[in-house]
Order: sequence, then C-alpha cells, then structure tokens
Amino acid sequence: MSQRNGARIVLKDDFPASLATFGGVMAHRDDEGDLVATAALVDGGSCELIARHTSRLGADAGGDLLPSMLEALAGLPHAPDVVFISGHGTADQEHAGLAVRFGLASNLPCIGVADDIPEGLQVINSLHDMRGAFTPLRKAQFQVGWMLRSRIGSEPLVVSPAHRVAMASSPELVMRCIRGHRLPEPLRLAAETP
Repeated sequence: MSQRNGARIVLKDDFPASLATFGGVMAHRDDEGDLVATAALVDGGSCELIARHTSRLGADAGGDLLPSMLEALAGLPHAPDVVFISGHGTADQEHAGLAVRFGLASNLPCIGVADDIPEGLQVINSLHDMRGAFTPLRKAQFQVGWMLRSRIGSEPLVVSPAHRVAMASSPELVMRCIRGHRLPEPLRLAAETP
C-alpha cells in the first residue's frame, strides 16, 4: 500500500472471485474545449456491451479529466466489478497516474491501460510477438507495471494496477477482455463514443 494525498492506494486483489462485469472509461478534450468522457459496462464472460454513458463538461470545467470520468461512470446502471482506465496506474512518474486518481475517487478496483511508456521507466526483457506475452516495467529496482502484447503484430500496452488490484493480476485481467482487438473490450467500446 502507498498513499496519495492522504488516501491509501491498495495494490492487492480486492474484487469478487466471480467477475460479473468489467468497465472501461476514456476521456479527452474535444475541439470545442469540452471534457468528454465515456464509460462502458460489459458482461464479465462474453464482454458484450451492457450499457454505455457519455458525459460532457464545458470548457469552463478546467483541465482535469477526472470529474467527467466520474460523471460518465455514474451514468451506468451499476458500477463494474473491475474498471480499465485509459491512462496510467502505478506506471507513472509519481506512481499515481489518472487511473490511480480514478480508483481512489471511485473506490473501485482499477487498472491503467496506456500506449506510452513514461520517461524514466525501463522495459526489462524484450517482448515476444505472441498474444498474451508480458514483461515487467520498472523504475529503478521497483516494478511499476507491465508491457503486454494483447494482439500479435500490434504495439504493446502499458498495463499497471491502480487501486484494489495486485500487480500480478493486472495483465491476466486485461487479457480476459481481449476479443480480437488491441484494447480490452470495455475500453474499445468506450472509445466508440456514439
């Protein structure tokens, strides 16, 4: 466990043994300067879409994506058992990326899934071009995440726990939701903003 602004980040598995649902949340600033976030809720077995909700906060809402993400989550019929966040968890310079902030604010089990490796982090071993291959991502001697090949021929994902998920569980949970695309289905479906 570590702390961020007095709140405790829990990096151990604290979610149901049988996962009924997964969620995905993505956010960005659109061309008008509005903060747009979409949350998707999928079935834990089939990864079929159950619900999706998009929230939009005006440009005067400031630059923080977190409020729009929490509003999108609140629009779902119920909270997911585990949430994938488009952003870093512990694989961040301060070990407290957007996914960690989201996990602490929502108190949901969260995993960060990102495209880029933050500066100062090292990939320990080369990553095979094999579906499900993963290798540690470290800052000095500490592991902060994983590089995960979710799809053959695609760039790997940076996967890191954010809250209430153990380091060792993160890549397996992401792979449970891969359905022929690079991103896990909850994030892919959240990216398809209607």
